[in-house]
Amino acid sequence: MTRIDFSELKGKTLKDVKIIDHDTEIIFTTVDDEKYKMYHRQDCCEGVYVEDVIGDMVNLIGTPLLKAEERSNENESFNSELEKEESFTWTFYELATIKGSVTIRWFGSSNGYYSECVDFEKIT
Repeated sequence: MTRIDFSELKGKTLKDVKIIDHDTEIIFTTVDDEKYKMYHRQDCCEGVYVEDVIGDMVNLIGTPLLKAEERSNENESFNSELEKEESFTWTFYELATIKGSVTIRWFGSSNGYYSECVDFEKIT
């Protein structure tokens, strides 16, 4: 697998999107049978997973992606429960076609010594 920027999906047409492995992995398949994997390499003292999906994945199928953007904010609390964590990261992935948009929200927390980032790779 080759690590790439999430924006590489822009302009591609998807034929399938699957959230698998208990919300810790997403596979995107294009009409050209290219496959992309969004996941996190779990380590000892951390957890990274899909917290929420806003929108209908069906809107991403069959028409070119007009938007494929990533943004994140570290340690900005949306929830008082998170104040207990030493480190946390929200990462938002926005995808849009002419039919609609989807936002995938990942959440990662750790003791501060481990990565909370989401990996995006092309499966070869």
